[in-house]
Amino acid sequence: MFGAIIMLPLYLQIIQGNSATSSGLKLIPLMLGILTFTVTSGRMITKTGKYKIYPVVGTVIMSLGIFLMSTAKVDTPYLQIAIFAVIIGGGLGLCMQTIVIALQNAVDFKDLGIATSSNTFFRTLGGAFGTAVFGTVFSNQVSKNLKENFTTFAEVNPGELAAIDTGLIESLRTNTESIATLPENIQLIILEAFSSSFHTVFLFA
Repeated sequence: MFGAIIMLPLYLQIIQGNSATSSGLKLIPLMLGILTFTVTSGRMITKTGKYKIYPVVGTVIMSLGIFLMSTAKVDTPYLQIAIFAVIIGGGLGLCMQTIVIALQNAVDFKDLGIATSSNTFFRTLGGAFGTAVFGTVFSNQVSKNLKENFTTFAEVNPGELAAIDTGLIESLRTNTESIATLPENIQLIILEAFSSSFHTVFLFA
């Protein structure tokens, strides 16, 4: 969940050029997926009394959504990204609340508060570790892909690259706002490097 919430807005901002506000709003399909499947699984659990199947199916659905996100490219339309986000959210929705129910059923009534708060704590801890790992993988891949792409470009078009400030290219790893100020062919090289990095992160996830 934390990986998706961090990486999806980054993809929308860097690759598709959305503002921070716009990319945040475009996470609504992810939240709709979570909400819809949480409510649906809750009703089904109330009706049947069985809940083991939902985290299993949810993990499969979420993995599928994350894998689909790894296929997103520079020119992938937002509608397609939104569908992938709904799938990820649906998988999350089947897992999140169901795990809390399972946990509460596994402890005595007097320990409900401890069990629920422990679940929240460990989920947050896992999210912090996950976000750090995904961020590290992404950062390393961006550096590697930028270097490879510019090396290849320099071999074919040495004159064009000579006119670009190398310090500006180096700064792209931490500040992507300057991408829009570069020539179109250079922008494409950079966006392809970032897009490939997102592929790696989502496949790793």
